[in-house]
Amino acid sequence: MPKLYASSLAELSHGLKLDPEQISVSGLSSGAFMAVQLQVIYSKSIMGAGVIAGGPYRCAAGSYLAPWLDVTRTYSMLSVCTHTLANRWRRLTPDVSFSIQETKRLAAAGLIDDPKYLARQKVWMFSGANDPLVPTAIMNTLQSYYQAFIPAENISYVKNANASHGMITENYGRSCDLALPPFINDCDFDAAGALLQQIYGKLQTKAPVKTTNLFSFNQQTFFDSNDRSISMHQNAHIYIPSACKNGQRCKLHIALHGCAQTEDWIGNRFYTQAGYNAWAESNQIVVLYPQTKAWLANPQACWDWWGYSGEHYADKEGKQIRALNTMIRALID
Repeated sequence: MPKLYASSLAELSHGLKLDPEQISVSGLSSGAFMAVQLQVIYSKSIMGAGVIAGGPYRCAAGSYLAPWLDVTRTYSMLSVCTHTLANRWRRLTPDVSFSIQETKRLAAAGLIDDPKYLARQKVWMFSGANDPLVPTAIMNTLQSYYQAFIPAENISYVKNANASHGMITENYGRSCDLALPPFINDCDFDAAGALLQQIYGKLQTKAPVKTTNLFSFNQQTFFDSNDRSISMHQNAHIYIPSACKNGQRCKLHIALHGCAQTEDWIGNRFYTQAGYNAWAESNQIVVLYPQTKAWLANPQACWDWWGYSGEHYADKEGKQIRALNTMIRALID
């Protein structure tokens, strides 16, 4: 267990010089869906995204059953945008045209940034052929969505014949072909390094992680802790490389865990073993690790990409989106 120094994000951000043009995001599973939401909603300020087992923007809002049969969008979420339900007799895939139309509609309403800004972003995608929860067919629809807004040369899509559902690492975690907690899989492949290099360009070789550069802070100051529907944890974590602590100009990356990866269930494993920190240390990248928690409408502690926190979950008025953006602004401004 690394030594964590509890503090406020305001204190931790003191003296940091983060480049507002170098903000990026990545995530796994529900964190991947949320990463897509964050990059689309704030496309003017986000420069790139890494998506491991995710799907297109506003996927769960699409109509795949009669509205009165899918009021909570549970069917869309479990059977279309993911294939989580055991009964897979009807394997639908997301409606890309709907996601594209929603992007344009919400931009016109001023609820998300103009999608023209997506054209300058760099995107890295990963799909495992053995992923039973977010299979390659769903990731392919995300690629089609991106291609509507982003030049093909800015999109890197890796398909791995052996991988299942999890954060993909070079040498840590379960067997590559398993989809089991903590959903960190040793596939002899460094996904964190690959996605960061797609977004930021060629990076310096990884450096040893310094446990004294990993901090925790109270993220409840960024949302109403009395509102259980936001489903966010009291704690969040941040890795601040030595060079950044010493005043060098640095980048900011937000790494979003997946369902069932909250620290309540897997401890520190996502924010210490997902692979980001060694690259961050040698390349002046501050890595922010927000955390969710489970509640009645979100028993797996997923990020909200289908609406359990409210109808605005996928625009600038969304509770989790506002919390994440306020944390980003606290570090950048």
